Amino acid sequence: MEEQIIRTEYSEVMQKSYIDYAMSVIISRALPDVRDGLKPVQRRTLYDMYELGIRYDRPYRKCARIVGDTMGKYHPHGDSSIYEALVVMAQDFKKGQALVDGHGNFGSIEGDGAAAMRYTEARLAKITQEVFLEDLDKDVVDFVPNFDETEKEPSVLPVRIPNLLVNGSDGIAVGMATSIPPHNLGEVIDAAIAYMDNENITTRELMQYVKGPDFPTGGIVVNADELEEIYERGTGKIKIRGKVEVEEDKGGRCRLVITEIPYPMIGANIGKFLNDVCALVESRKTSDIADISNQSSKEGIRIVLELKKNADVDGLISLLYKKTRLQDTFGVNMLAVADGRPQTLGLKEIIRSHVDFRFELAGRKYETLLAKERERQEVQEGLIKAVDVIDVIIEILRGSKNIAQAKDCLVTGNTEGIRFRTRSSQKIAAGLHFTERQASAILEMRLYRLIGLEIAALQKEHQETLKKIAWYEDILNNYETMAGVIRKDLIAIKKEYARPRRTAITQAEEIQYEEKEPQAAPLVVLMDRFSYIRSMDPSVYERNKEAADAESRYVLRCMSTDRIALFTDAGRMHTVKAKDIPYGKFRDKSTPVDNVSNYDSGQEQVIYAAPLEELTGGGLLFVTAQGMCKVTEGAEFDAQKRTVAATKLAEGDRLVSVQELSGQGQLVLQTREGAFLKFSLDEIPKMKKTAVGVRGIRLDKDDEVEAAYLLAPGAEVTAQSGQRTVALNRLKLAKRDGKGVKHR
Repeated sequence: MEEQIIRTEYSEVMQKSYIDYAMSVIISRALPDVRDGLKPVQRRTLYDMYELGIRYDRPYRKCARIVGDTMGKYHPHGDSSIYEALVVMAQDFKKGQALVDGHGNFGSIEGDGAAAMRYTEARLAKITQEVFLEDLDKDVVDFVPNFDETEKEPSVLPVRIPNLLVNGSDGIAVGMATSIPPHNLGEVIDAAIAYMDNENITTRELMQYVKGPDFPTGGIVVNADELEEIYERGTGKIKIRGKVEVEEDKGGRCRLVITEIPYPMIGANIGKFLNDVCALVESRKTSDIADISNQSSKEGIRIVLELKKNADVDGLISLLYKKTRLQDTFGVNMLAVADGRPQTLGLKEIIRSHVDFRFELAGRKYETLLAKERERQEVQEGLIKAVDVIDVIIEILRGSKNIAQAKDCLVTGNTEGIRFRTRSSQKIAAGLHFTERQASAILEMRLYRLIGLEIAALQKEHQETLKKIAWYEDILNNYETMAGVIRKDLIAIKKEYARPRRTAITQAEEIQYEEKEPQAAPLVVLMDRFSYIRSMDPSVYERNKEAADAESRYVLRCMSTDRIALFTDAGRMHTVKAKDIPYGKFRDKSTPVDNVSNYDSGQEQVIYAAPLEELTGGGLLFVTAQGMCKVTEGAEFDAQKRTVAATKLAEGDRLVSVQELSGQGQLVLQTREGAFLKFSLDEIPKMKKTAVGVRGIRLDKDDEVEAAYLLAPGAEVTAQSGQRTVALNRLKLAKRDGKGVKHR
């Protein structure tokens, strides 16, 4: 066969392939079907459990058995996705109605994962078996070939409740995602019945039944006024708060007990909430919390915050709602597969789709039942008719050579080859015209059916069959009758499985929390030579003064409301709020300055640190490695930015000294090669922080300034130059911009 090359545009092939892939993920993996509210992996897992006979009233089976069977027959996408779906369907804290009855460790509300599938066991929940799978044997849904066409699987399960609303759904597809909250089963059933009674019902009227979402974790929905628009459009944001109770002990102290949490908090976010509360205490945003403990168990959530005496309870609750995930948002996007394509549906559209599906299920169910009853009617009428001519039938059976000959006589009246006792019996036999089904039933009939009471029972059974046929025909031909049957079934399901609402719906005002200005308290800030920083109470510092001074490069006394200024050799000034510096005991760990400021220890080095508020009253002396000097007013550095340029540097230059001026009259510059130049501070002009400055000393080639010393009148200051100690106050006073004198 000659090879044929098809030329096509590469971009068109890629576009078509990607669209096919995206639609496959959307339809076959990520989004639920509006009819049964299940994703394909969930549907296949439940059907496989049904096929394996793992019913609610039978022993549990290993999850590994279920997962392996599902993957081998219906869902060839890896065992992890199947087991994850199985676990979620067994977690009553995620689903409005758990669909799987799990035995073993199926995870916890705090985010603990389930045990491996080889350890856990499962079986169908009662509601799943009776409401999701019961009518599969009545030809109510289509069966399609599986991935390798060796098995058949249902295209949709015959679910008799609006499961998409009851259990909700979440999933990420390609270019779209779904997020549907769970709802109360009883309310959803009432809404479905209301729609059946009035197809023109509005979303607002439906919400008289479906008040809003009903999360398994309870909580309080606080934006009730926005729910109607959310359910009309199918998208929006639901605000949820946890439930907080105030308890008081015998000593008069209060504690806050969180008994219900927002639905998005389940999992790892509970641990994050606890960390956030600890952070509020550490950052001193609140001082009312004495201790926090998580006492949650299988019985429910219980997070306890022990409060100090005279704590502001209402203010603290507002702070928790404002600053932690105790108030959270659930993003609603009710996207599902409807009519074979993804659609964003409102509350009414979902209810309508379910009701239409229920009528379709009921139609197919009662057509199947009607067909079976008509077959039964046919057989019963044949047996009743046979009783009247039973003697002739017995002669036919005794006179026939085989079953086929006897059956042919019963169906067509052909008596050829059959021996009869009398001609009248042959004449009656020739007039018999039973159907094929009736003839088979007569041939299979046992003799005890000829007893008088059995004949009466057969006639009574026939009357019952006729009544059922009339009832099924009435259901199929009369909308109101079918609606009544569906309504009665929904009411029975509600009576059996509905439970009280757990989530409260209310309209609450936005939390108004004004962050209190922290009271100024004295602090001591310590920073070591590795640029690690911490703060502590002055009394703690005084008790450990000798060790603290030995370990620290900078010891700064300030107030908790102050800012710490950090000048670096790169000519920048970084500010750190004192309240952001880790506070604790003397031996508590320090934190890198990088963590609380914009300082980059890999690119620059701190050369001076001081409380910013102390700098604004005087002037600062700047000296660079190339000998440039200037004095800048401290007020220029009172900026709100975390990082500002402290001075302008020439190319290749760096800042070597920043010092605060306070009554000194002279300056000594020392170079790396041992040159010293002493001159009056009056020779250095005051300049803006954007200026480079003036030259303080003339440097030899490859030399640079390494230190600067301020001398107060009468002060004795020494410096080390190689092996020699130099008394700076005894140096001869010179002029700025000189060469200086070398001392080695």
